[in-house]
Amino acid sequence: MFEAIQFSSISEFFSMGGYAFNVWSVYVLFIFFFFVNLYFPLLRKKQIMREQRQRLIVNKEMHANNSGTEAGDSASNPIGGS
Repeated sequence: MFEAIQFSSISEFFSMGGYAFNVWSVYVLFIFFFFVNLYFPLLRKKQIMREQRQRLIVNKEMHANNSGTEAGDSASNPIGGS
């Protein structure tokens, strides 16, 4: 396979037989889209995890506040108590 790939100099390699712009632009676009497809899902995952952590904290605070008021209300209410 590699026997067919022959360049007499490094400049000939980079010129790609006159098709350098097409060849290298495709490589650049591939690398760009590859990293975009890696970066943005990871960024979104971090955002989702941050939102879920915040919701968990808010839910715990609401649960603690609700359970504290319910216990206080039933103890202070003589009819609703035991």
